[in-house]
Amino acid sequence: MAGPEAAGAAAAERSEGGNGGRDGYDGKCVFCRIARREEPGTALLPCEDEDLVCFRDIKPGAPHHYLVVPVKHMGNCKTLKTEHIPLVKRMMEVGKAVLQKNNFNDLNDVRMGFHWPPFCSIAHLHLHVLAPASQLGFFSRLYYRINSYWFITAEQLIERLQTENAAS
Repeated sequence: MAGPEAAGAAAAERSEGGNGGRDGYDGKCVFCRIARREEPGTALLPCEDEDLVCFRDIKPGAPHHYLVVPVKHMGNCKTLKTEHIPLVKRMMEVGKAVLQKNNFNDLNDVRMGFHWPPFCSIAHLHLHVLAPASQLGFFSRLYYRINSYWFITAEQLIERLQTENAAS
């Protein structure tokens, strides 16, 4: 294929692959590929929400360290608006359910949250679910530290989104 046809095909490929396309898929995003089962090295854990997937973190910070990720590409937690509060709550529920399915039931010893930009390694919304929080190692206690500039708990994010709504 040459000329305008090739240029058109290349433009269509770029629009679908690199920027979140119309269907919420970014072929350059590893989490988008995982959500579509295009990364054979990553096993998806059972998840009862068809709009979310869950899998183990590749660098676990705790004995149970899972990521809950929307199937459709979404930006980081700083891009969320008030209408995303139900999504964040569903992500938390999925995280709790996965912990329980993996025989962890002390939900008072769990840390769930997001890295705050610019401290995000992947620009696709993902909730870290860590348990038991009391067994986080030295570096993990720093990396997933509550009330830091780089990590926000899911509850803090919801509160922030509710506050933004009240202010507007």
